[in-house]
Amino acid sequence: MTIRVLLVSSQPIQNAEPLRMMAQDPRVEMLTAFCSLPDARLWHGAENLTREAFDIPMLDGYPWTHVTNYSPSPRLGKFYGLINPGVIKLAASYDCCIVYGHAYVSFWMAVFTAKLLGKPVLLGTDATYIDPHNGGRAWKASLKKKVLPFLYNRVADLVLVPSTASKRFLCSLGVKEERVALTPYVVDNDYIAAAAAKSDRKKTREEWQVPDDAAVVILVAKFLPRKRPQDALEAFARANVEGAYLVMVGDGPLGDSLKEQADRLGITKRVRFTGLVKYSQLAEFYAASDVLLFPSEHEPYGLPVNEAMICGIPAIVSDRVGAGYDLVENGKTGFVYACGDVAALAKILRAVLPDRLLLKAMGGRARKRLASWSPRDNAEATILAVEKAMANRE
Repeated sequence: MTIRVLLVSSQPIQNAEPLRMMAQDPRVEMLTAFCSLPDARLWHGAENLTREAFDIPMLDGYPWTHVTNYSPSPRLGKFYGLINPGVIKLAASYDCCIVYGHAYVSFWMAVFTAKLLGKPVLLGTDATYIDPHNGGRAWKASLKKKVLPFLYNRVADLVLVPSTASKRFLCSLGVKEERVALTPYVVDNDYIAAAAAKSDRKKTREEWQVPDDAAVVILVAKFLPRKRPQDALEAFARANVEGAYLVMVGDGPLGDSLKEQADRLGITKRVRFTGLVKYSQLAEFYAASDVLLFPSEHEPYGLPVNEAMICGIPAIVSDRVGAGYDLVENGKTGFVYACGDVAALAKILRAVLPDRLLLKAMGGRARKRLASWSPRDNAEATILAVEKAMANRE
């Protein structure tokens, strides 16, 4: 019997390939309900500065609907920013409901409707730790420690998480392991691999004014405090590998201070600030580099790790990057270091940047690792979770 599943999401996202695959699967009939569509008026703050860079189709190839938002103050990132009563009727008409988060009024409308009607509810979360960041209030963290176990053990039938880091976090709070389903967080592997294969490494480096035989470290991130881009500059300077370059892809409030930091460190001639890059061009940048650096201190997952490894380059990540737990194996597909330990990061760069054969071998293993962390794996894991939730209700 085909299971009719409603997915409730705040907005379209760039990694929609699993939705396209589920749309073709006879086991389920899925509809995605978006509580907002791309609209710059909903984007407040530097966290959203990269949204306009996504120039790829995000609404093609799968069934979806837009539910009208009646919030008096519509915006993303605020609990009352999305109030979409239309999700109530939709949740009532489907067999099962997947809600990607619990941060909006609309999400709770869908959850309560499904629960009242005895339908399974699967909640999605990418949380990997509970401590506040960017000046967050400590009392919120304390409240979450009490609320989240109840939410995921009693309200949700199952919890969908994108990584092992998220699963470990939930289990540490007392959520039962059998209630947590790992649905790998993915990008469109085939799209990125094809773009990388068509790219011209030499041409890209000429545009960067970087020698073809130079070792290149690439950082792809918003220039925000939680991303710690300053660590990349400091570690690169300390490593002081002759002929190496650092390419900084991104923008944000720290942009000017990062350029000043590069000047103070005396590495301006070996650092390239590219600004924001359209998503369709990112694969070219990865393919023209030798290793990704991702030093964030608050990064529940970190999709640039997927993107870089698909393009055949290893990743050096901090231990606060969720993707590192599943994709980065020390010395094989990349390296993991303690967040903020610039000396340790510099030591890694000093060891690997001169060794082009090592980087190439690690890049090959990184590409192979992503073969089993794909949209197909995500779609299959999601459908199996739905079937499990339905069976548990019978």
